[in-house]
Amino acid sequence: MSLSGEGAVAIWHDIAPEGREIFYAWHGQEHMPERLGIPGFTRGRRYVAIEADLEFFNLYEALSVEVLKSQDYTARVNAPTPWTLAAVKHFRSVARSICRVAHSTGPAQGGLIATLRYDVADADAAAHKATLLRQTIPDLLAGPGVAGVHLLTADAEASGVATAEQKARGVANAVPRWVLLLEGWGDEAAFVALAKTELAGEKLDAIGGSGPYSLGLYRHQITRTKTAWSAG
Repeated sequence: MSLSGEGAVAIWHDIAPEGREIFYAWHGQEHMPERLGIPGFTRGRRYVAIEADLEFFNLYEALSVEVLKSQDYTARVNAPTPWTLAAVKHFRSVARSICRVAHSTGPAQGGLIATLRYDVADADAAAHKATLLRQTIPDLLAGPGVAGVHLLTADAEASGVATAEQKARGVANAVPRWVLLLEGWGDEAAFVALAKTELAGEKLDAIGGSGPYSLGLYRHQITRTKTAWSAG
């Protein structure tokens, strides 16, 4: 299905082995409900790698990118809880972008997702996006078992702000500028093969994309939406 707004926070990361237990408990019990309690946040999802350079992918959807620049969100990321501070010290190799949803389409939410992080030269951005919308995304959506296709572009200024949560990790985030998301509802092996073929770097090169290309293949672990507890 289409993403539930025009803003998104996309996060990829590893977790140190000794931090996995605290990460899972904190992320599902505190962090996701906390984020969904912020006005304008609509849904949060977490995925774990089938085959990827970074083990976890997290996607938070918001009504607009302005929500992700708001005082409510800024105050939250700059006032980490004790549990947050204990958890984030185990994060490794974080890539995080505050994004505009440039396009989102599809009939369903899939249990599988492919994420492609890449770049586009500014001079090629308009033509690249036009080709994606006219040809690439419709072709992807027509593939067997494809539930949705989404294009995200990073807001460089918002993504570059050093928050208290980031400072607690002690290392700056990478900021992917362009992200393609491909959701699937079928068998894992078939989806992986489709994503590797259709999101190959040479195909993106041909329409103005620029590497390095980081393709991650993930399976769903948890979704949280607004509840009575977190209604904003």
